[in-house]
Amino acid sequence: MTATQNLPTSSPPVRPSRAKPFNWKALQPYLLVSPQTLVLLLFLVLPIAAIITVSFWNFNGYSMVPGFTLANYITVFTSKVTVATYLNTFKFAAIVWLICLLISYPVAYFLSFHVRNSKWQTILFLICTVPFLTSNIIRMISWIPFLGREGLLNQALMGLHLTDKPIEMFLFSDFSVILAMVHLYALFMVAPIFNSMMRIDRALVSAAEDAGASPFQIQKEIILPLSASGIAIGTIFIVTLVMGEFATVRLMGGGQVASVGNLIKNQIGSLQYPLAAANAVILLIVTLILVSAILRVVDIRKEL
Repeated sequence: MTATQNLPTSSPPVRPSRAKPFNWKALQPYLLVSPQTLVLLLFLVLPIAAIITVSFWNFNGYSMVPGFTLANYITVFTSKVTVATYLNTFKFAAIVWLICLLISYPVAYFLSFHVRNSKWQTILFLICTVPFLTSNIIRMISWIPFLGREGLLNQALMGLHLTDKPIEMFLFSDFSVILAMVHLYALFMVAPIFNSMMRIDRALVSAAEDAGASPFQIQKEIILPLSASGIAIGTIFIVTLVMGEFATVRLMGGGQVASVGNLIKNQIGSLQYPLAAANAVILLIVTLILVSAILRVVDIRKEL
């Protein structure tokens, strides 16, 4: 054994480990998102969770009893009146959507392609928004003296000898409800379609015109496909607003027109909270299915 082999080996000195400083930058995205997350939890997720929970409770005629029952949902699907009310609401949504589209598309097209001056485009678009600066209730009430039995419309028809007596269908009917909804929600279709049309490259239209395309072909092949995202956004607005509407139905229908929103309001007024919650859940699911179907047909991400 050599002398060097007898010498004790010395291990390298151990350096004290230093804790890594806390990376605050990694928390910044979470801190930025936390306010929106709290708002969504408090005002969206928790209320919906509460409604879903209550929809499975019992109702003994004067109070709610916590528990689990499917009786509320069975009542909704087995009641002919409730099913007819849902179908009536779907009818309102389809008719209002169609009328709003037929009105809004030409208006948006005129503002986008026939008004060349951007200043006048802004002015005319703001004119379209003037009625929406007032309350919805005031705008609905303004139709009553016009559509009523002794209203201006009936007086004009009788003055022109087009009818011998006032026409009852103008007020407190499906007609008045649909008319008021179109008046209230038409702008929600005009604005997104107008925004989509303003993004269309005018060179595409000019090239189509130089190639000999007719105005109908330009509409069909260029303008309508490129404005589909705006139509989809407007459709989502119209459908969601009409499906949950109850004030317009109550006021313009005079208690003679049924809708799911009005049905839920009446059930809450009679303290039938579990049944009202079940209808609210079903209405929410149906609305989400309709919106999901629209999103699957048209990609609106490029518009947002």
